Amino acid sequence: MSHDNPKNARWVRCPACARQALYSPDNPARPFCSARCRSVDLGAWASENYRVAVDKPQDTDESPSGHEAPH
Repeated sequence: MSHDNPKNARWVRCPACARQALYSPDNPARPFCSARCRSVDLGAWASENYRVAVDKPQDTDESPSGHEAPH
């Protein structure tokens, strides 16, 4: 990856290490600064360090009237 300043280059902060990273097709690890940072982030997702918050699902075994639904 070249750190030259191409015309209309966009620089972003690497989500893993906060260094500046070139956001363009010239950077195959974008938006990360390197393949290592990309792999570290992927590993964090794979080990469930990041989670998407969801509401607790409603219990589907009961009908709206409070009586159990037939199985």
